[in-house]
Amino acid sequence: MKTFWIAMLAVSATSLGLMIVRQKAPKGWLTRFGIHLVVSAMALYALNFSGWITGWYVPLNPVTIGTVAVLGLPGIGLVLSLQTVLLA
Repeated sequence: MKTFWIAMLAVSATSLGLMIVRQKAPKGWLTRFGIHLVVSAMALYALNFSGWITGWYVPLNPVTIGTVAVLGLPGIGLVLSLQTVLLA
């Protein structure tokens, strides 16, 4: 089973790499994505340490920050709901 998941990861990473290389990205996409990462990290930090929602803590790691950067506000809800469902 572990071999299957490693093969699946290799195939998906290769296909993602090919898609990135083949398509032209618009100018400034890396800057925009970087700004989204910084803003999402600040939003998670504010959520964790402001006391708006007591008892909830979202760890600041690349996965949670990336999820919130891509999905926006619904990403925070997704991370909190997954944390509640999977860890409770």
